[in-house]
Amino acid sequence: MKNNTNDIGLKKIIELTRAISIIVLLIHFYFYCYGAFKEWHLTASLSDRILDNISKAGLFSSFHKSKFASLAFLLLSLLGAQGRKSEKINYQTALAFLITGTLLYFISALALLITGYAVIAGILYMSVTAAGYILILTGGTLLTRIIKQKLKGDIFNKDNQSFPQEERLLENKYSFNFPAQYNLKGKQRQSHVSIVNPFRNILLEGLPGSGKTLWVVMEIIRQAIYKGYGLCIHDFKAPDLTAFAYNYYLQYKHLYKVEPEFHVLNFDEIQQRCNPLMKESMRDITDAASASRTILLALNPEWQEKTDFWAESSINLFTCIIWFLRLYKGGKYCTLPHSIEMAQTDFDVLFSILSAEPQLQAMVKPFTQAMKEDAGKQLVGQVSGALIGLSKLATPNLYYVLSGDDFAMTINDPKAPKIVCIANNPQKASIYSPIISLYLNNLQKLLKEQEDQPCAIMLEEFANISWPYLDKFLAVCRSYLVSVTMVIQDSSQLVAAYGKQQADVILNIVGNIISGQVAGQGAKDLSERFGKIMQDRESLAINSSDTSITRSKQLDYAIPQSVISTLSAGEFVGVVADNPDQRIDLKMFHSNFTLDSGRIKKADYQQLPKKNISSAIILDTFLQIKKDGKLIRESEMERLVNTPELNEFIITRK
Repeated sequence: MKNNTNDIGLKKIIELTRAISIIVLLIHFYFYCYGAFKEWHLTASLSDRILDNISKAGLFSSFHKSKFASLAFLLLSLLGAQGRKSEKINYQTALAFLITGTLLYFISALALLITGYAVIAGILYMSVTAAGYILILTGGTLLTRIIKQKLKGDIFNKDNQSFPQEERLLENKYSFNFPAQYNLKGKQRQSHVSIVNPFRNILLEGLPGSGKTLWVVMEIIRQAIYKGYGLCIHDFKAPDLTAFAYNYYLQYKHLYKVEPEFHVLNFDEIQQRCNPLMKESMRDITDAASASRTILLALNPEWQEKTDFWAESSINLFTCIIWFLRLYKGGKYCTLPHSIEMAQTDFDVLFSILSAEPQLQAMVKPFTQAMKEDAGKQLVGQVSGALIGLSKLATPNLYYVLSGDDFAMTINDPKAPKIVCIANNPQKASIYSPIISLYLNNLQKLLKEQEDQPCAIMLEEFANISWPYLDKFLAVCRSYLVSVTMVIQDSSQLVAAYGKQQADVILNIVGNIISGQVAGQGAKDLSERFGKIMQDRESLAINSSDTSITRSKQLDYAIPQSVISTLSAGEFVGVVADNPDQRIDLKMFHSNFTLDSGRIKKADYQQLPKKNISSAIILDTFLQIKKDGKLIRESEMERLVNTPELNEFIITRK
């Protein structure tokens, strides 16, 4: 009630002051335009006496004195005015009115220089002066309506979402470090993203063009070679990473305790050969089962989500074939090409051969029983359909590469560390990726549990690779000093390739996450994983006479989904894991990675040495493997026929 009374009193004072201003201006007009008023018969003796008394008081001692007095009262009235606030009004508009009005208010005196035309001069002078007066009044009123309290100009909330990040360079003999810049409350600061424990593995996400390979993958490879890691690299777009790794191998190989070997597996431009089913990695039938599951799941990705009876039957049958070849003549023919050739055998012959092997009888019995009971047609049809994918691998190039033993996948052998690059081809990924999956399965078996030779597995376009039980392997990587970097475009790729359940396990078990631009559910999941920080909040209230800003603090997402989906190339967000003896309090980051200016330029690369392997040699190997398969079938069937105690295992067609 008291405030309302005060407002009414202030309003009356303002009105009185403005009325005085207008009266003074009218008297000024009457005095200096007296000739015009006389022509209009608007003069009187009373008004003349009043005007004479006022002039004696000194108000009209100079021409501008009364005008300044009127203007002063007008400005005084504007000081207490409170207009309705508006966001559309600004200082430029108000000042334009004020300046124009002031100029007209004083320039109007020039009209009185007109002689002989008192009426015209009076009308012109009073009109221009009044227009100036009104413009000044309007400009002053607009000034009172401007909202002087402004919200912060950070319309995208970038400064508010910024947070302190780790600026120290934290190094150890295994760490990967990335120099970077980040924004903190509008200021650019230098920082370092330090992966001090790479053995808790790394997940690298980002859409095409987000800078994953240039800023992160290549830098990890460079630092891994510099720090003496053994390496296995899946080069999806060969030879990009292969050439990069080879040139840094040449530069840093002298830093290793034992100089590493450099090997390249390329199915298009053949360099070397490696047998992923080498007998040294097949210690028992479970190893054969693991290899069988790996290759068949990779060839039949729909089995990842759910493996039915027929899929398991196919896996078991191919397991029997692999293990049979491991036992046959000491594993001389234990290769994937020989296994594929055996899988093409007529089932009555194949089951006869396999069932004669004591170690396989239990696994083969369901097949032989079905054949004998004439219920095998359905089983054989289903198994044949599942195994038919193997026929896609029956090419001369693949047979040649997969049947040799130029080296073994023992990349972390302290006595003979290796850098192995496996080349893929985006146009043939459906053929090559299953084989690469098998190589990784073989690599996993050959890793040595030790504390001398660290190794890193770089899996570019990881979603193209099938690696059964990877989640279990990731859980024990630290024991082998193995760092696995999985590079994907989006988590939805992983769900499509591995199924929702296993994809969730893989995503959640990784300790170090680096993400470029991703969208959709992947961005939402990352935002929730990064968590919330305390952020400032402002609200602006506008009423008829005043404005007020309310400030508060509130927990909100540190890196929202919208930010992750609009990251620029080279801009990354993520979280790192630490060590018990190397704590990192500020694990989360949102920064622009800095490229190493000293990196070897592509134009300066040294070319990889190439072997000239003739197509005739490749074709001869292909044909020899087919002959080997035929020889194994014939010799084994001959043995069954000529050995009475084995006759019972021979299955004849009805």
